[in-house]
Amino acid sequence: MPNRALLVLSLRECLAYLAAHSVGRVVFTEGALPAVMPVSYAILDDSLVMSTTEGSRLARAARGSVLAFEVDHLDAATRTGWSVVVTAVPQAVVTAQDRARVSAVLDSWVPGAQDLMFRLPLTVITGRRIETTSDPAPTPVDMSP
Repeated sequence: MPNRALLVLSLRECLAYLAAHSVGRVVFTEGALPAVMPVSYAILDDSLVMSTTEGSRLARAARGSVLAFEVDHLDAATRTGWSVVVTAVPQAVVTAQDRARVSAVLDSWVPGAQDLMFRLPLTVITGRRIETTSDPAPTPVDMSP
């Protein structure tokens, strides 16, 4: 198996990965338990934007709670990949002008009306990547007496 390295992504790399994809997972608390849901998203200005149906599980969680959002790509054959996480308090998108801007960039996979739009400010972002490397594997240290 080739050698691999775990790297911390820069903010620029995290933003590039986020911008290159359109579906991720939002993580929230529901009934004091963690919940995860796939969602369509887009990047608009300095926020990640998404929508849901009023009254949905995600709509309830988006009111006054901290959400985490994750997008990744993993290659099981090479055991390489990357992951980016955004953590933020969601902000409702309410003005007609802002809603129109979100609608112009967001292509939801879910059929039907998505009447609640919100944004997650891109202020707390973390990312990691596992990649192959040509560096030789470290030599095990002999700890015997």
